[in-house]
Amino acid sequence: MAGEAESSVARETGEPARDAVRTARVLRFGRVGLAAMVLLCGITLLLGFANKNRCTGPEFDSLGRSAPQPTERARADACYSDIQYLWVGRDIDKHVFPYMHGSIDAKGDLEGGTVEYPVLTGVLIWLGALFAHNDAGFLLGSAILMAPFGLLTAWLLGRMARWRTLLWAIGPPLVLYAFHNWDLPVVLSAVAAVYVVHRGWGRLGADRPLVDRATFSAVLLGIGFTLKLYPAAFVLPLMLYVLTGGRDGMELPKGKRYDVYGALKVALVALVTAVLINLPFAVFGFEGWKASFTFQGLRKADITTNSIWFWAFRPDSEPKNAAFQDVVSLWSPILVLASFALALYLGWRRFKREGTYPWIAVSAAMLCGFLLLHKVHSPQYTLWLVPMLVLMRVHIGWSIAYFIADFCMGTGIFLWYHAIDVGKGMTIYDGFTAQMVMIGVWGRAALLVGLFFAFLNAKSTVDDPVPESFLPKGYRPATA
Repeated sequence: MAGEAESSVARETGEPARDAVRTARVLRFGRVGLAAMVLLCGITLLLGFANKNRCTGPEFDSLGRSAPQPTERARADACYSDIQYLWVGRDIDKHVFPYMHGSIDAKGDLEGGTVEYPVLTGVLIWLGALFAHNDAGFLLGSAILMAPFGLLTAWLLGRMARWRTLLWAIGPPLVLYAFHNWDLPVVLSAVAAVYVVHRGWGRLGADRPLVDRATFSAVLLGIGFTLKLYPAAFVLPLMLYVLTGGRDGMELPKGKRYDVYGALKVALVALVTAVLINLPFAVFGFEGWKASFTFQGLRKADITTNSIWFWAFRPDSEPKNAAFQDVVSLWSPILVLASFALALYLGWRRFKREGTYPWIAVSAAMLCGFLLLHKVHSPQYTLWLVPMLVLMRVHIGWSIAYFIADFCMGTGIFLWYHAIDVGKGMTIYDGFTAQMVMIGVWGRAALLVGLFFAFLNAKSTVDDPVPESFLPKGYRPATA
């Protein structure tokens, strides 16, 4: 039966046999497969919540913190989450609206409601704590608030990548980090930005003009900037995709070699979106708003940052070593920007060969450059990368290897902290847990270098046909 279906597709479309097989597989995925992706993602999110909830309660102190010694338990049991940890110390427990009365003191500590994240994440944190009276309630409220973002991400990835979405829906990173920090909303913004460019929205779908689809995508990337910053980097490859007329240059304005107006419109819309969202906070709570950026700028490459900068130079990388920190603060952003420039350039070379600017591949490579070279590499950043492993047709071995290295980091780092707390008569780099962390750090680093180039040479799943069951009756978009 499968062979007959694939032969039928080949006869009807005139595609070569390999493309016919792929088309038949895509059409068989349909709504059942999509529902399975969302259901499996929901189960994984429940496991992720259960993993973090192990650290809460059953008793609480006068401030609503799990007792006794919540940080020590979180490290020993590898169930730490920033959500639980930040219940006290940012006025979250006092339900203070973020940034409006905040500041940063001379020691670099935030106070008065300011949190160290962009403004929309700050609002989500406030909403998650709104009905909470202790850190367990805060974790539960935050999980309820963020779970729909994870489910919608699975749905969008399923519509673009089908069974590869399993990497997101049942991948270990979702268990480890779904409720570690507030990253599910920003992941959705990045995935949705890709979706609207290649699948459109509403009845017209991808038949909407490219500039319209890219403009909507730019809005989503601008929103992403106000959640966790990194989607702003994707604006540059999107601009080049519009500049060159999309797939095979087929959506260029008549008589034009490049769509300069469309590319500039994308940049302007992303910028205006980010400015408009930040503006009320900057106007009504400037000191608190500025403090969040100041905090990140002052952050040191130390034992808590998990980056190659600490692990490559650890004998001389203590926070009080001002000379080392100055070097990192200078060269980390320079090298990140250099990796962006290299990805954009290699993407342009591929455009010259193939006729389509690979903006998703370039975005994925830029993300690798950031994760590798930024002075901070928090464990949950893996959630940013997983959708790229779904959307790009890189060998599954890359994903498996990265998940293994990430597991070593995501669990080893907290076990290592616990070993440091209780260890006697040894340096902090001795022992199995320290080795786990080093495997995680350098394993991820090596894989990010390889993925940088693998992404730039890979095809994207959005180039596949669109399943007929995803379309309105009698309608077939141009991307099919």
